[in-house]
Amino acid sequence: MERVLDVSLDELRSTRTSVKWRRWPQDVVPAWVAEMDARPCPAVVEAVTAAMTRGDTGYTWVQPYAEAASTFAKDRWGWSFDPARVRSAPDVMIGILDVLRVLTGAGDAVVVSSPVYNAFYGFIEGYGRRVVEAPLDESFRLDPAALDRAFGEATREGRRAAYLLCNPHNPTGTVHTAAELTALAALAHDHGVRVVADEIHAPLVLPGATFTPYATVPGGERAVTLFSASKAWNLAGLKCALAIPGGEADDVMRAIPEVATHGASHVAAIAHTAALTDGCAWLDELVRELDENRHHLARRLAAQAPGVAYRPPEATYLAWLDLRASGLGDDPAAALVRSARVGLSSGPEFGTQGRGFARLNFATAPEVLDIVLDRLVGGLSGGEGAALRPASGVSTSAIPPSR
Repeated sequence: MERVLDVSLDELRSTRTSVKWRRWPQDVVPAWVAEMDARPCPAVVEAVTAAMTRGDTGYTWVQPYAEAASTFAKDRWGWSFDPARVRSAPDVMIGILDVLRVLTGAGDAVVVSSPVYNAFYGFIEGYGRRVVEAPLDESFRLDPAALDRAFGEATREGRRAAYLLCNPHNPTGTVHTAAELTALAALAHDHGVRVVADEIHAPLVLPGATFTPYATVPGGERAVTLFSASKAWNLAGLKCALAIPGGEADDVMRAIPEVATHGASHVAAIAHTAALTDGCAWLDELVRELDENRHHLARRLAAQAPGVAYRPPEATYLAWLDLRASGLGDDPAAALVRSARVGLSSGPEFGTQGRGFARLNFATAPEVLDIVLDRLVGGLSGGEGAALRPASGVSTSAIPPSR
């Protein structure tokens, strides 16, 4: 199997036109948004090319995608669900909103466990709901006491509430255990809170951890899960997701208007189906390379930036860096893009527990990751020249001068 993460910085600069590579000037090396610098999965390329060639570009027929996801889930996680009960959505966040509109009303609360995916806040508040935080504990695990308090606050005076679960967790890379999810389900039941599970990162669980679909734990039957192949196969620009009801969640699905499914892309559904059906070897190679990168990142930070606290994630390709000791303030990413010309995700965007943190995307070639780390280490040491000194064997020919 050929390497997946082997695209050079020169090639990335010249061929990638996505937001990751266009947000900042050319002298900033981006390592922020959850988009991989990966070679495409051949099965996806073949399927999309064939669809375009034959003119198969009409409206979405989601059944093959749902069937492929069901087979994938059963093979990988032992999760069986009926594809006929699955609905399509334009993407995971839009699908989440469709479910939240059913479960909550204007002014009702949606509980999240911060630090958590930054888009949760904007989508929840933008649709007239309020966010209540139930922070993770110091080990980035679900905190039952915090959940109990937040659920109580959210349902005060008999108001309806939902809990938006990120499983695996973004940005920390935590893989919630079956016991933790079972405890969550019990608390949600006690407070009358319905759970919506975002499991978009589920295929990206790394060696040493085991993914548990929320719908498979006792009490998970009343939840709706949102899933997509987009994150694991780097298909963010090909939008299609699946809303998968638990065994006792058909009430929610019936209440979602049929027109809510109309925004999903047919070509995206074809691409995602090919990924889940014929792209598993590509995924396995990607996971192997991500495992290498997360540990390489740990070794370099321990040796060259010991003041940065970092736990290698159990899943995803995202590193949650504790930079509170750096002296760079609440938003170290903002300081580093100026001083080191490296682009990380801003920690405070992930909730109140994100102050002093930054998120680093390590889904890139080892050589590019070393360039990112050279700049990060240099920026933390306070030297502009240090930010541009390469690791051993890494060329600087593709790095524009720092400003």
